[in-house]
Amino acid sequence: MVTNLPTKKIRTPAKLNIRLKVTGRRPDGYHEVVSIMVPINLCDHLELEKVCLGGITLACRGLYLPNDESNLVYRAATAFFSMTGIRPGLHISLTKRIPVAAGLGGGSSNAGCTLKALNDMWQNPLTSRDLADLAVRLGADVPFFLECRPCIATGIGEILEPIEKWPKFWYVIVTPTFGVATSWVYSNLKIELTTAEHDSIIKNLEKASLDVADILENDLETVTGSHFPAINTIKDSLMDAGAQGALMSGSGPSVFGVFRSKNQAVSAKRQLMAKNMGDVFAVEGL
Repeated sequence: MVTNLPTKKIRTPAKLNIRLKVTGRRPDGYHEVVSIMVPINLCDHLELEKVCLGGITLACRGLYLPNDESNLVYRAATAFFSMTGIRPGLHISLTKRIPVAAGLGGGSSNAGCTLKALNDMWQNPLTSRDLADLAVRLGADVPFFLECRPCIATGIGEILEPIEKWPKFWYVIVTPTFGVATSWVYSNLKIELTTAEHDSIIKNLEKASLDVADILENDLETVTGSHFPAINTIKDSLMDAGAQGALMSGSGPSVFGVFRSKNQAVSAKRQLMAKNMGDVFAVEGL
C-alpha cells in the first residue's frame, strides 16, 4: 500500500430507537415507521486511505465481518464511486466494536459515515440530497447516520426531523449472545398499525419536563420478545438496577435502560455484568 496519501479516520456511532411504531406497509415490502432515534457513544472506527492502485480493499478487525462486497462499508464505497464516476482507489480499515445484528445500526452507521467521509475526501462531488438518495438505497437506517443527531424518523426511516432539545441521558445496553435478522422480525409482525403517532411524539417532546418512560415503546419487541424470553428478563434487570425505563432497540436483541447520570449508569453496568446476560455497555448519548 502506498503511504503519504490522504487518510481520514472517523468514529461511527451506534443508535438506539427510543420509540418505534409501525404505521403502514408498502407494496415494495418496506414498512412505514415513526421512530425517535438517538446516536450514542458506542462506536466503530474507520480509516479510509486513498491509494494509487485502483479498486477498493477492506480489512476488518474486532468482531467478525466479511471484507467483501457483502459488507455495507464496501457497498457504500462502491456506490459512491459509481455515482460520481470517480476512479476508485481506496483502502478501508474497519475496527468493529458495535455488536452485529443487534438492533444498534452498526452496519448502517459504517455505511453512512463512509459516504460522508468519501465525499469530503474527494472535495464534495455529491450534494446533501445526492448523499441522502444514495444512503437510502443502502438501507433504511443509513440516512440517519448522515445526520448523527437525535431525530424523529418517518417514512421507512429516511425522512428525518431533528430534535433540538433531546435530554442528555446515559444508557446501559445489554446485547445477548444471539443475533436477530431484521427481515425475520418484520415478516412476523402482526399488530394493529398506529395512527397519529407523529403528533403524539411532538406533544411529549414539548412538555416542560420529559418523562422518558412515557415514550419508550417498540412494536418490534412484540415479535423478538415473544421468541426470546431473555429480552424481558434483561428489561426487568435494568429496571431493578435503577433505569427510568427499559426497551429493546430496533429489531433487537439489544435492550437498553435510560439513566440520568454517568454514576447511575456505571453502577447499573456492574450489576448487569454480574448476571452474565451478554455484552454490557454504559454509554452517553451524543
